[in-house]
Amino acid sequence: MAVVSEQRLPVSSKDRPSILARVVGVKTNYQARQAMWGYFFALPWIIGLLIFWGGPIVASAYFSFTNYEIIGTTRWLGLANYVRAFTTDSLFWPSLGRTFTFAVFFVPASVGGALLLAAMLNQKLKGTNIYRTVFFIPHLIPAVALAVLWTYLLQPRFGPINMFLRDLGIDSPPNWLTSRDSALYSVILINVWAAVGGNTMLIFLAGLQGVPQELYEAGDIDGASAWTKFRHITIPLLTPTIFFNLVLGVIGALKVFTTAWVATQGGPSYATWFFALHIYTEAFAYFRLGYGSALAWVLAIILMIFTYFQVQTSRRWVHYEGGD
Repeated sequence: MAVVSEQRLPVSSKDRPSILARVVGVKTNYQARQAMWGYFFALPWIIGLLIFWGGPIVASAYFSFTNYEIIGTTRWLGLANYVRAFTTDSLFWPSLGRTFTFAVFFVPASVGGALLLAAMLNQKLKGTNIYRTVFFIPHLIPAVALAVLWTYLLQPRFGPINMFLRDLGIDSPPNWLTSRDSALYSVILINVWAAVGGNTMLIFLAGLQGVPQELYEAGDIDGASAWTKFRHITIPLLTPTIFFNLVLGVIGALKVFTTAWVATQGGPSYATWFFALHIYTEAFAYFRLGYGSALAWVLAIILMIFTYFQVQTSRRWVHYEGGD
């Protein structure tokens, strides 16, 4: 019987995988494996984020519509907690107003002070690193310890500051934290003092060091003064950093809590009763966790509104390098 030999037909170049396709396939597989290992090592953090961050957010949103008080049966109330906050809670609007007052004074003072301080520390003078460390030290002090320290310094009768003022001939120095008229502004002063040399200053310092020196040299050639260079070179190139610090400053100001709680406990006569303090008291002092959750969501919505407003208005004055 005759054996017919099988002949292989030549494969065209179109049917044969190209070297480029093979390389792209290997690269894609490698990137997929890299991404898989990245997700694997990030998995503990992702799980923790979902459980300890996302979980409480969802739970608080649910509890804000209930009368959850730890002891007893949780009962669905709908919008009753929110209606109560806006209509019958006698401390809701005053605490919100004090918080806004704090933010109005604190944000410009802290951001502006940090900018001026960073500009001075960016002059590359002798001992600049020492000055940077000295100014940053207050930010390293825990907030509770800082409040206790300032409570002692501002003590009306035996505090070092009032004793110094009496030595200068001031017979009736301010009562600072113990007077309704001055307590709020004393808390603002303490927080500004702690914030000026902190992270805001470091962020501004990093932004200032990113400004091209050639622009300052061109300004010197044109005979520009220090103020002219600061106004027309430094500020425009620093607007993204200013915007970033403003967003963080507003968020931090509207969440003010520690200093007032430790130094004054909201007093005297509710003079420093901020909104975050009101949330804490309702939730953890009176154990009205459902109502406290509703107040917390009110604050969260306010923060989102302010942040959205800042982002929208930033398009008019923030100039990004390489932008139009």
